[in-house]
Amino acid sequence: MISEGGLSAIFERLIGHSGPISVAHYMAESNARYYASKDPFGEDGDFITAPEISQMFGELIGLWLADMWIRAGREEPVHYIELGPGRGTLARDAMASAKRYGLTPRVHFVETSTQLKDIQLGTMPGAIWHDDLSTVPYNGPILLVANEFLDALPVRQMVKTPDGWRERMVGFQDGRFLPVAGHMPMDPAVPEARRNAPDGTIIETCPGAAAIMYEVAGRLVEQGGAALFIDYGSDVVRDGSTLQAVRSHRKVDPFAMPGEVDLTAHVDFASLAPVVESRGCRWLGTVPQGRWLRALGIEARAEALAQFAPQHAAAIRSATDRLIGEGQMGLLFKVFGMASPRWPDGAGF
Repeated sequence: MISEGGLSAIFERLIGHSGPISVAHYMAESNARYYASKDPFGEDGDFITAPEISQMFGELIGLWLADMWIRAGREEPVHYIELGPGRGTLARDAMASAKRYGLTPRVHFVETSTQLKDIQLGTMPGAIWHDDLSTVPYNGPILLVANEFLDALPVRQMVKTPDGWRERMVGFQDGRFLPVAGHMPMDPAVPEARRNAPDGTIIETCPGAAAIMYEVAGRLVEQGGAALFIDYGSDVVRDGSTLQAVRSHRKVDPFAMPGEVDLTAHVDFASLAPVVESRGCRWLGTVPQGRWLRALGIEARAEALAQFAPQHAAAIRSATDRLIGEGQMGLLFKVFGMASPRWPDGAGF
């Protein structure tokens, strides 16, 4: 039995009363509880993100945004928006870099965690906080960045059984949570081209990611601007469950400790480009993070930093390799770019 208190006990009672819950429900409630209760970032947390690895990551994003804004005509007012800004590190580095080229936008953070807001306030005291995009100003172009944001949105999973497609659920059995197939037929929810897949095939979708892309694309078309979504995932259609959990920088069972671990899934970038284009917005492309950062000059920047601070040269080169190495973040992580139809092409795509 699960001990009293905490999300595990709540899920156990809910499943005992109403039956298994969807993977999407499980993931949404777990991450809401997780991010509300702690600062998960950094060496002392559960995972480390690119902005915490090196200042170069945020600096190059700031340069990319400034370049886009300058070539688009330097329109004012302009708004920098970050979805899930973590500790505010990326925004701090990006805005410091962009300022050198005259770009000083108002900074808007879309964040719901009270604990993270307190940390962000110390990093970017001039920021304006929002629960969602609806309260971000509609006047002037937007420069939007989301790093490792989409991966934490709840995914819906379908599994092919001998009786047809079913939603993948989370049940409680023998004192633990585990994935089970639901009872309701779900064949109409599966794309026709994929319905004849072998039994056991799992298909993931992320309605939340598609909804955000749809909203951001519409804002870019209406207001002008550009956006970068950076996350780990695939730019081709794939099958299988990618749900995973991380605690103290190690992968753990995603069904073992709901609300106490970071639950994520790979982003299906292949499905998001058509959403963007359906609104008349420009999809700039989806490229590996390593290739994108190289195109923006990260290796030259790293060498300059190493020469300026030779005592840190080894650490700088190690961080660079972590960001662009194919065996590390360089290949698995993708940069997804989009822009207003009135704005220019972006470097690196």
